[in-house]
Amino acid sequence: MREASLKTKVIVVGVGHLGSRHLKTYHELQDKVEILGFSDTNEQKIQELTQEYHIPCFKDYHNFPKDTEAVNICVPTESHFEIAKFFLNQKIHTFIEKPMTTTIEQADELVQLAQKNNVKLQIGHIERFNSAFESVKHFMHNPLFIECHRLNHFPNRSLDIGVVMDLMIHDIDIILGLVPSKIKDIQATGINVLTTLEDIASVRITFENGCVCNLTASRISDDVMRKIRIFQRDAYISLDYVKQEAYIYKKDHGHILKHSLPIEKDQPLKRELEHFVDCIQKNTQPLVSGVEGREALKVALDITQKIWQTNKNIL
Repeated sequence: MREASLKTKVIVVGVGHLGSRHLKTYHELQDKVEILGFSDTNEQKIQELTQEYHIPCFKDYHNFPKDTEAVNICVPTESHFEIAKFFLNQKIHTFIEKPMTTTIEQADELVQLAQKNNVKLQIGHIERFNSAFESVKHFMHNPLFIECHRLNHFPNRSLDIGVVMDLMIHDIDIILGLVPSKIKDIQATGINVLTTLEDIASVRITFENGCVCNLTASRISDDVMRKIRIFQRDAYISLDYVKQEAYIYKKDHGHILKHSLPIEKDQPLKRELEHFVDCIQKNTQPLVSGVEGREALKVALDITQKIWQTNKNIL
């Protein structure tokens, strides 16, 4: 592993809608990061971002600056594996937006490469860094029932993947971290409306310890909603990722008392990328490493397969 400099030298590969936000966020972390440039082929984006940030663009990511220490990959999912494999082989710390790859075999290879070359591999499951989620983590223990709703407007992007891999995978990652048990059964339905892949999905996951999770995701909704409700024997926790609000409801002598949890609101993306940089500089393990990214991907692929099996006449 390369010894990190005082400022981590980073590049961004792919500066579309999400990649541009990543580039902007790294610019806000100038006390920890030096941006060496970015890679993209969109001429309008290239002109816009080189002028805004005064950094170079290299259209072919193979021509990256040789003193690069870290790469941030925000390209379509189908290209994640090829690009990440290249940089991991160059012994460069790698951040990949979710979903990690398109297959489990690809994910396994990236995890092995990161371990072999002793570099950090972090996957972009941003809700782990939401202030509301962080505020309730220590209240959560042995959930009995979890309910997740993630609704969004039609994005006109990320249409190379269905809503399970695009949106629901965030909640999959969260519940895998909350429930200390293996999955026993998955029931899933979904339909396509505006694309050839599932745009709406409803899933029920049962764990071996008896916990049940209901997940709903839609990318054709009028409203934006990102909520999770966690039911335990002694409490019920309600969390809103969008508003960064959290409440805990507890039983008290036959009554239910509602408490608002104090939250210091912040930008989840900034916290996520700062965590990536800190892991490099302090040589610590990312909260969402390739291992966690792989596990969320495995469940998302299982769900997608069940949807296609049970609704093959529709999709």
